Amino acid sequence: RLYDAHNHLQDERLRAHRGEILRALEREGVERMVVNGSCESDWAGVLELANLSARVVPSFGYHPWYVRERTADWLEKLKGYLDQVPSAVGEIGLDRWIKDPDVPDQEEVFVAQLRLAAERNLPVSIHCLRAWGRMFELLRSEPRPACGFLLHSYGGPVEMVAPLASLGAYFSFPGYYLHERKVRQRESFRSVPADRLLLETDAPDQPLPAELIRYPLADDEQGKPVNHPANIGVIYE
Repeated sequence: RLYDAHNHLQDERLRAHRGEILRALEREGVERMVVNGSCESDWAGVLELANLSARVVPSFGYHPWYVRERTADWLEKLKGYLDQVPSAVGEIGLDRWIKDPDVPDQEEVFVAQLRLAAERNLPVSIHCLRAWGRMFELLRSEPRPACGFLLHSYGGPVEMVAPLASLGAYFSFPGYYLHERKVRQRESFRSVPADRLLLETDAPDQPLPAELIRYPLADDEQGKPVNHPANIGVIYE
């Protein structure tokens, strides 16, 4: 009984392979997977998958990469999707790694979604790159869902694991961290309490090392390798 804490099955790179992917997930024994929306334009795709497969736990949120694209009524639209089906909030977060990040906008959108998750006590999936100090400040000062929150593909310092766990954090480990060069990230996960450790694919992104890939897959448009959600079994192993 396997669980994928974070993926993007709605991504266009996986659409043509959807039937095969769902069959492979069944063969692998994947019980549930959290499928995360990233912006208004893909929330409908997440809802479609939730209606198609009982394995899908839908999650709707605004990723920090796309906050400039939001419409004036984005928050009401988000609430509308959350009202339609049992779901989570995410992927949301802060990202100072991208070129010219709009930090004030990112924080405004992140806090609005975190407060919504806390108000409804919905789990929230959080993305963070090069903003761990500020992320910790916001998580400490803002309302948080009592059920906890997920730090997806946690890449923060090992020293922050315990303080974040005390706030209700869970930490998910992606197959991408099995690459030899990701020594620091693997070491951080040795400090994660066992009851706070989750695993994820982040499919179609963050592919495993080539020698570990059980389910090879390529993007039909560009022919580039993409991560197959059924590779979650390899990550568990």
